[in-house]
Amino acid sequence: MRPAPRWLKVGLATLAGLLLLWQGWYLGWVIWWKWVNPGTTSFQSQRLNEGRQKNPKFELRRQWMPYEKISVHLKRAVIAAEDYKLVDHEGFDWEGIQKALEKNQKKGKVVAGGSTISQQLAKNLLLSPSKTFLRKGEEAIITVWIELLWDKRRILEVYLNVVEWGDGVFGAEAAARRYYSIPAAQLGAEQAARLAVMLPAPRRYERNPYSAYMNGRTQLILGRMSNAEVPP
Repeated sequence: MRPAPRWLKVGLATLAGLLLLWQGWYLGWVIWWKWVNPGTTSFQSQRLNEGRQKNPKFELRRQWMPYEKISVHLKRAVIAAEDYKLVDHEGFDWEGIQKALEKNQKKGKVVAGGSTISQQLAKNLLLSPSKTFLRKGEEAIITVWIELLWDKRRILEVYLNVVEWGDGVFGAEAAARRYYSIPAAQLGAEQAARLAVMLPAPRRYERNPYSAYMNGRTQLILGRMSNAEVPP
């Protein structure tokens, strides 16, 4: 067998080096955010750009709140709605992913994702919302780093502060003030459950937050909240 040409070896080595640098850039941010609160996330930047294309004065509504100043009702509601096994899994809920795949196959389209809070956080912080295999691969790698380097309390704290809750609305504090005119610390159980139900499609659900679907899902999440385990 003839040896590979030198140009091919150099090309492959260069590509491998670039991939390592790219992954190192992501890893650096994950390490930094273990102690420092994120500024504008990748997902927020995209929403800001979209908003300013329609209105040059468009601004995001967001205000960071420490973990202890966010209602425990909201923590329970979000876990009950988005990731019931948050404190137990290592970044991936394989049973949930399998159920989502079966549901999507049955419906013939994507109707469920099965992503954990850690996976959603990886995407929101550093990636685009595209659904390519490359992006999903990056998401998986970043999820592993987040789970290895952060504790569950930090994961939930950052998630509650950066997740989208409406058009230009990000984080628990902005959401509580947008929908209820109160700080996130004062959210009651039903208010928290209704906010949690919005998370899969907040810009759609904010148009009719008291629809029959929203009301039904809110009651379902309320029933699950008492058993949701919250990081201390």
